[in-house]
Amino acid sequence: MSQSTYRSARELADLIRRREATAAEVLDAHLDQVAKRNPELNAVVSLDADRAREAARAADLAVERGEPLGPLHGVPLTLKDCHDAAGLRTTVGTPVLDRTPAEDGTVAARLREAGAVVIGHTNVPPFLSAYTSENEIFGLTSNPWDTARTPGGSSGGAAAALAAGMTPVEVGSDLAGSIRLPSHYCGVYGLKTTEHRVAMTGYFGPRGEPNPVRVLSAIGPMARDLDDLELVLRLISGPDGADFDVPPVPLPERRPLRLDGLRLATALELPGAEVEESLRAQVSRVAAACADAGAAVESRLPGLDWDEQSALLELMTAVTSAFVPGMEQRTLAWYLERLHRRDALAADWDRFFTDWDALLLPPATTTAFAHGADAGTAGAVMLFANFAGLPALTVPAGFDADGLPIGLQIVGPRWSEIRLIAIAAALEEAGILPGFTRPPGF
Repeated sequence: MSQSTYRSARELADLIRRREATAAEVLDAHLDQVAKRNPELNAVVSLDADRAREAARAADLAVERGEPLGPLHGVPLTLKDCHDAAGLRTTVGTPVLDRTPAEDGTVAARLREAGAVVIGHTNVPPFLSAYTSENEIFGLTSNPWDTARTPGGSSGGAAAALAAGMTPVEVGSDLAGSIRLPSHYCGVYGLKTTEHRVAMTGYFGPRGEPNPVRVLSAIGPMARDLDDLELVLRLISGPDGADFDVPPVPLPERRPLRLDGLRLATALELPGAEVEESLRAQVSRVAAACADAGAAVESRLPGLDWDEQSALLELMTAVTSAFVPGMEQRTLAWYLERLHRRDALAADWDRFFTDWDALLLPPATTTAFAHGADAGTAGAVMLFANFAGLPALTVPAGFDADGLPIGLQIVGPRWSEIRLIAIAAALEEAGILPGFTRPPGF
């Protein structure tokens, strides 16, 4: 099992199902990888090996008894430290929310129902509010590609653990690029889902208390390949009987796409966001290759007021600080007026995507920056998807001159997650996108 930590979640489940490996063996391999790699990265926190071993033993007994097995049966995985998992310390990166939940949130519950073995949480910044992953409880997380650099945030621990082979899949959250930026920095896949695709029960605070981020934010899967990404998306999506913002919008079957039938808009940067040339070059390369393959490709953005995003940044600040003592509290009229302006922005994007299947653009303004450096405008090319509630997929696209990963951001209309995955799969099948690459030495 020495190489099992870089197998896909589907492969691991299949090995266990066919009795070519036990869940206990697969778990031990991942725990060994954590023991080997985590000291230099500090990606996995609140590790609970004893409870994980109990769950793995139960999974092996279920196989022996011939019981029905879920698609992740016996597969060990971590969860970002914002998802409640029963019996596992959950902090959201701050002593204010540090606790041990008595029950699973929806994400953990659905993954366990599919047979997964939760082994621990991954590191985040306090209140998930930074593009790095560092807090006073657990300290600083580093990037497997260069430990002098950040893996990003707020899903930085998740992205680093994936790239380092400590977990096959993860579930992040994205309020301002918190899935997409770390995925780009660490060379993995990350999907910001359509707002309200995944229930937020048991996310960002004790279950049963008001959720301050019930707009603008989204929960989504992270992985090392597209099939695992889709599998986790299907497992965690849909209404849960507690979060009634989630509509019963089904996920369609994924069908192969031909590049010569696609209409792709591209943008090398957005107004107010200056993007490094290495990232611009990857978008240009992909766009040119798509055009050569017969896709209709054009540099195009919707005609909207980009300055309007500053007003919506105020909305983001307001919802995240609604229950923070001493912070300015807005009136209901102010909140409803901002939502009205947000609706207008979302409508502009909806009209834009009547002409285009997807928009290709950089997932950040730079590659991973050094510890202690200013994040600057790193998120300026991601926020619009949160403001409009759009799904956005980050996929590995290449590397810069220093060998750091560069991702590609693929954005589509609301509820188009499966189509975005199909577009990425078509790009990989055509050799335009390279897929996941292990960091050197891993």
